[in-house]
Amino acid sequence: MNEGDLKAPDDWEKPQKVLVILAHPDDPEFFCGATLARWARAGHEIHYFLLTGGDKGFNDPQATAGHIRKTRRAEQEAAAAIIGVRTVRFLGLEDGYLVPSIELRREVVRAIRQIRPDILVTCDPTHLFAGDYYINHPDHRYTGQVVLDAVFPAANNPFFFPELIKDEDLQPHRPREVWISLTGNPTVILDVTDTWETKVRALKEHKSQIGDPKEFEQRMRSRKSEKSTEENEYYEEKFRIIRFR
Repeated sequence: MNEGDLKAPDDWEKPQKVLVILAHPDDPEFFCGATLARWARAGHEIHYFLLTGGDKGFNDPQATAGHIRKTRRAEQEAAAAIIGVRTVRFLGLEDGYLVPSIELRREVVRAIRQIRPDILVTCDPTHLFAGDYYINHPDHRYTGQVVLDAVFPAANNPFFFPELIKDEDLQPHRPREVWISLTGNPTVILDVTDTWETKVRALKEHKSQIGDPKEFEQRMRSRKSEKSTEENEYYEEKFRIIRFR
């Protein structure tokens, strides 16, 4: 929560339906897994919609795209079960080739109108660099872009993709809040110390991605906040939040 706030930004009065739209298997856990675990623990209903199959993220050059997609799907489903996710859906686009097209915007609008979330989670399309050591994956940036373009102006406007109403009876809908992860400009910092271990356990299900599990655990525990002390570790996840009024 923000410094000085008396109420956490996710202290909602009743259970919320949460839709997480990100690019790859493992993105939800890496970007905000402790927050999602915190919400599942609090009784909120969480759904994943992942746009690609993650078929480029593999170390074995002899592996086929089909094998990689199957592996990563199984890993994602196992990780989501640990987090407490209700459903996981894969659009199955090719990893690395995602573009924020009108066709993809329609698919995202369809998902929003199907699930009708109160809270939508995605990532920041403007986040290109992190310091001088990281270039953000284009799939991450383009996912954030297409999701925000779907939320506004399309998802709640009956004149956008009217065939979704006519053919599928998917009525307009807009989430009440959009939580933007992997951002360099956060407006909210959540204390996720209590669910950090759940995040780590979930991430360890992504066996094809993390390398040596013990070394991975050490890396994850090194991400503790500057507020940590020798006696008490403290972990945070950061978001930019848009609240529609």
